Amino acid sequence: GGLSYRFVELKNFLRTFEDERVWIALKNTIEYVIIVVPCQTILALVLALVLNKEIKGKKWFRIIFFLPTVTSSAVLTLIFIWIYNSNGLLNGLLDFFGLPTYNWLGDPSVALKSIMIMNIWSTAPFFMVIYLAALQDIPRSVYEAAKLDGANEFDQFINITVPLLKPVTFFVMVMGVIGTFQLFDQSYIFSGGTGGPNNSTLTVVLLIYQYAFRSLDMGYAAALALMLAGVILVTTLIQRGFFREEKVN
Repeated sequence: GGLSYRFVELKNFLRTFEDERVWIALKNTIEYVIIVVPCQTILALVLALVLNKEIKGKKWFRIIFFLPTVTSSAVLTLIFIWIYNSNGLLNGLLDFFGLPTYNWLGDPSVALKSIMIMNIWSTAPFFMVIYLAALQDIPRSVYEAAKLDGANEFDQFINITVPLLKPVTFFVMVMGVIGTFQLFDQSYIFSGGTGGPNNSTLTVVLLIYQYAFRSLDMGYAAALALMLAGVILVTTLIQRGFFREEKVN
């Protein structure tokens, strides 16, 4: 009564090229990565720059900003499902200000963007802490010397802060890429595991789950997992080459 397996050589890998759902999932995942990673990185840097200033109640702001990171991803997703409901908080606010409302959960054109907004908001604080630690490691004497040379705050940011934060930015972006390519739980909860509506929230990891635990096609699911690992590796190497080239120049 046990399962029997048969070696099929490279057929599972070749099958991915003919599977329409693989390309849909890959498209959704890449779109998600391209939008979320830069947005969460920029937001994290902006928040870190704000909290690095001498402002009143700075410690409380740090705690408030970091709260989404320590909250369970599943709980956050359920909260946002309530917010995104047709009669929920978000549409209520939009209607109050006379703006158009959306079917955030049921419209294929906005469903994935709903997950993007939620994850940018919930992941940026984690990277904010990393940026904040890096900012506090930059000697104040460097900024003071630049100020004496007539550099304004923008010049200091472009010529001092950004170059000195490049190693941290590389780390943040690599971690962001790895995390976003692995999007699963939010998509699963939003769509009930289907990747809907109309496959608009179907991601590669969710597709692997469907083949592995619903269709019980473990071999094909393993091939998809290896494909995803390869995509992440290639993307990371491209990022590394980009940052290394910038460092040399």
